[in-house]
Amino acid sequence: MTNGTAAPTDLDTRLEAHRTELTGYCYRMLGSSFEAEDAVQDTMVRAWRSYDKFEGRSSLRSWLYRIATNVCLDMLTAGNKRARPMDLTESTPLARAALSPRPDNTWLEPMPDARVLPTTEDPAEAAVAKESVRLAFMAALQQLPAKQRAVLILREVLAWRASEVAELLDTSVASVNSALQRARATLAERQQPGADAVVSDPLDEDQQKLLDRYVAAFEGYDMAALTALLHEDAVMTMPPFDLWLTGVGDITGFMTTLGAPCAGSRLVPVEVNGLPGFAQYKPDPEGGGFMPWAVQVLEISDGRITGFHCFLDTERWFPLFDLPLRLEAEADQVEQGA
Repeated sequence: MTNGTAAPTDLDTRLEAHRTELTGYCYRMLGSSFEAEDAVQDTMVRAWRSYDKFEGRSSLRSWLYRIATNVCLDMLTAGNKRARPMDLTESTPLARAALSPRPDNTWLEPMPDARVLPTTEDPAEAAVAKESVRLAFMAALQQLPAKQRAVLILREVLAWRASEVAELLDTSVASVNSALQRARATLAERQQPGADAVVSDPLDEDQQKLLDRYVAAFEGYDMAALTALLHEDAVMTMPPFDLWLTGVGDITGFMTTLGAPCAGSRLVPVEVNGLPGFAQYKPDPEGGGFMPWAVQVLEISDGRITGFHCFLDTERWFPLFDLPLRLEAEADQVEQGA
């Protein structure tokens, strides 16, 4: 590529072609959907402004990753590590359950697949990409120092060569290999709940049937049916609250007590963090119809639901997922993928 020859519209097109994969990279680095999109926008602006200094010694893609990495490292200097409730507190028995919120910047955030998973015709590449945005892996990444995080993502998720990562980070191949070894050791020591989740791409017949049964049980608020679908050690979380529950009894007990207003909800499928998910709308007692309540992310293993994660900040999540902010009462059937 010859320096300075790209017309503005051509450069815009070429930069935009990398937006989804860069958003995925920044999301893995930062653990926040909104911060990731801010980081990518900053990357694009910096690339545009400094394009006349780009000498073409690397590919445009490599150059953009270098800029994005620096943006993310700058954003991570404050040391904030996004977390899930189980990273911060012990599981709470239902008898002591209390809904105590923490600030938004505490939490690992959900992300629509379409914003972070580029289209690929390679099934193995697609599987790795999906696995690398699942909540358990994302939570594990947050335990790593920022540069180790970058090395692990670039080497193991994006399959960059050690020499390429060393050039991007202005360091040596030996340093990259050492950082990767330390990162792997840390992840091995800190096995995250949900790390054993197994989801086919696309869902296999048994997984789809499990989800169909889940929808019927949840919308019918049938605790006996739901009990049959949950693993005995299933975990339920509800950010921004730090409460998390373990076990079928506490989960269903919560749903019939503090969670009782969710009875009669409607679920709309979403693709989130490489996992099955649903937008939950609960009945609106004042206006009729259904109001946004949560984005649910489900983890599945051995034919049972092992994780049930409800992100409740609907004013942020529903627009991010391009979801309607209301369902009318007669909308008993919602078009798939709405």
